[in-house]
Amino acid sequence: MLLTNRGAPVPGPRVSGGDRGNPDAAFVFEEATVQIGYTLMGEQRSPRDLVRDAVTAEQAGFDFLVASDHYSPWLEVQGHSPYVWTVLGAVAQATQAIPFMTYVTCPIIRYHPAVVAQKAATLAVLSDGRFSLGVGAGENLNEHVVGQGWPPADIRHRMLREALGIIRELWTGSYVNHSGAHFEVHSAKLYDLPEEPVRIGVAGSGSSSCALAAELGDFFIGTEPKPELREKYTAAGGSGELVGQFPVVYGPDADAAGSLLREQFRWGTLGWKVQAELPGPVSFDAASQFVRDEDMASAGAWGPDVEPYLEKVRAFAEAGYDRVALVQVGPDQEQFCEWFTAVLKPAVAEL
Repeated sequence: MLLTNRGAPVPGPRVSGGDRGNPDAAFVFEEATVQIGYTLMGEQRSPRDLVRDAVTAEQAGFDFLVASDHYSPWLEVQGHSPYVWTVLGAVAQATQAIPFMTYVTCPIIRYHPAVVAQKAATLAVLSDGRFSLGVGAGENLNEHVVGQGWPPADIRHRMLREALGIIRELWTGSYVNHSGAHFEVHSAKLYDLPEEPVRIGVAGSGSSSCALAAELGDFFIGTEPKPELREKYTAAGGSGELVGQFPVVYGPDADAAGSLLREQFRWGTLGWKVQAELPGPVSFDAASQFVRDEDMASAGAWGPDVEPYLEKVRAFAEAGYDRVALVQVGPDQEQFCEWFTAVLKPAVAEL
């Protein structure tokens, strides 16, 4: 199965080390199979582990990295949630050529968009243009911590629209003054900017967010292999790539792997409308307490057999996705990366 990469690359160039720093390389793509990324899942790993994981994933041959941007884990059992921007600064220096992105940052409540613009530009400079900014309308889980309340989705989308306008204007290098419905910016200017503007991906799950992604983003971010998402995105004028994600647990014992997936990722079966509204890990634990191991088949893949993983990748590819990031749930990241190199990557290439 071949997919034609549409437009410029997402979340950054897949280039060799010799092309690093070449601005032209960032816009050269050929027809290729769906690309497989690796998720730096901050909710389950310490900051040092995440940097080591990034290096291991690059050496294993993953095409790109995505990193979650959370203040809290989804479930208490996950046990971590470091500040992703510090982690990615270290990743930019510890890795050599692999592109990476946030998946995703909410630039409307916990962060002011002027600060997000500066953080993203700095990461792009540190990484020689390998960083892309993935954004979305956020979750109550992370945004409520600053005491600004949690507005309904339609207002969050208006806030996101205004925030992206501020971010893109600051990336021009001009002084920005802005007095809008949701944000104030007074005489702000960024002094360290990458040679090429940072690319922005916008997360979508319904008609409104898909239209927003088409209008204001360079590419689309989704978590479900639903063809209608791409249809809504393209119908609204979107022409960028689609980047997806799903959880996995590679391990020799299928039953143990399935139980681990349920234990730490059962929140993923709740649906986006629920995920966006619950306020904390205790709430997610209560809401997902009756999820069974067999219920996880709709969310991810697990065990030693490669076919379930290929089925998930195939579903995303058939839904129009160009890139899919895998979340290896649990501590066995090195073992997963070794298996990816030896088994999964060659199998995906043969789809």
